[in-house]
Amino acid sequence: MAGVIGKLEAEIEVKSNADKFWNAIRDFATIFPKASPSVYKSIQIIQGDGKAPGSVFKTTLGEGYELVKTVTERIEDVDDAKRIIIYSVVDGELLKYLKSYKGYISVTPKGNDNGSIVKWSCEYEKASQEAPEPTFIKEFATNVFPKVDDYLLSA
Repeated sequence: MAGVIGKLEAEIEVKSNADKFWNAIRDFATIFPKASPSVYKSIQIIQGDGKAPGSVFKTTLGEGYELVKTVTERIEDVDDAKRIIIYSVVDGELLKYLKSYKGYISVTPKGNDNGSIVKWSCEYEKASQEAPEPTFIKEFATNVFPKVDDYLLSA
């Protein structure tokens, strides 16, 4: 029986300009644990340079994340000019619930104002009909990006 296929999307407005926020996304193994140490216990680059397609990261989440404690992700594609990154989950507890997961992040300038729009989305296939909807992933993204923005603005 095939799993349930779905998509989640979120749009987050940040105060940092698009280039600054994009650079944080590209250096997330360093920036995200500093910006949100309660969420990110550690992020290790286990393959590649951490920026190029094929690079693999293992993220260990902090206390309070019961469903998923570790996740291993691979960068699938990057377009620095358009500020778009595509990644997939290749290992970890998330794959107990999802047969496949592909995430997309883009950062675009917000009109004439300083600031930018971070668009996050994911496509997934649930491992079974009984698996919970992965809405917690969307909540995670919408909570973390503002923390990264605050960190960048205070740095």
